[in-house]
Amino acid sequence: MSAKPLPAPVVLIMGVSGCGKSTTGERLAGRLGWIFRDADSFHPPANVEKMSRGVPLDDDDRAPWLAAIAAWMDERSAAGEAAVVTCSALKRRYRDVLIGRRDFVKLVHLVGEKALIAERMARRTDHFMPPALLDSQFAALEAPGDDEKPLNVPITLDPDAVVERIADALRAR
Repeated sequence: MSAKPLPAPVVLIMGVSGCGKSTTGERLAGRLGWIFRDADSFHPPANVEKMSRGVPLDDDDRAPWLAAIAAWMDERSAAGEAAVVTCSALKRRYRDVLIGRRDFVKLVHLVGEKALIAERMARRTDHFMPPALLDSQFAALEAPGDDEKPLNVPITLDPDAVVERIADALRAR
């Protein structure tokens, strides 16, 4: 009888809006040759419209979004497709939905000061999340506890150094 194959790994990159999740996720997936998906692509149009008006999402808005991301991670891993996905995942209960007992998921938290992130958000022109919602992001943030085994990476590093730090941690795992 052959052994059941191990699930493929998934890296979940979390943090407040503007911390560099998409840039990091795209670069990491490219570096590793893995599949990439940005959690923003899982939002239904009503969520995007709400955020575009500067209105924060509530937990009812987030529930189907989080479930869709978790299902995608399960599908990728079960298919043997290593993947990187980004998601703000600001609250522990959101991460519990996304990670739960999924041992194949490695949590990466991009950490930065509000002033630096606000500066970055003010420069971007192609995103529906307005800088005005940054305060609500930091207010909602529950930093991952040690029991979640996060890899905390400072965004003050060069983007390539951020990717290298994550890749090094994955190799060590």
